[in-house]
Amino acid sequence: MADPAPGFLTHPEHQVTIEPSASHVRVLVGGTVIADTREAVLVSESRHAPVWYLPMASVDPAFIEATDTSTYCPFKGDASYWSIRAGGKSLPDAMWSYQAPFDECLPIADHVAFYADRVTIEVDP
Repeated sequence: MADPAPGFLTHPEHQVTIEPSASHVRVLVGGTVIADTREAVLVSESRHAPVWYLPMASVDPAFIEATDTSTYCPFKGDASYWSIRAGGKSLPDAMWSYQAPFDECLPIADHVAFYADRVTIEVDP
């Protein structure tokens, strides 16, 4: 591997499972559709609830604005954040992405995730 995640070296029991899905996934804020896709992936990680990651191309850019916020995960890499303004709401840092994830998480490159307690995520088969 060219860029392995350092977290797995110190915590080999930690699991990150990335499953492609053909389900229809939509993200809404106040009734406004922010993202819509059938090409999402579901990420399940030790000690975390599963998270939907949608292709960045499925997000309507009119509703998002990049912020200076960043975080680091030793299993996935560096995350960048966006705020959402839609449906009469302003949601700071509600969307994030690992734009250059570690090798083990490459399937989430060019994908974004949303805080499920800030947006509505609809999943249909």
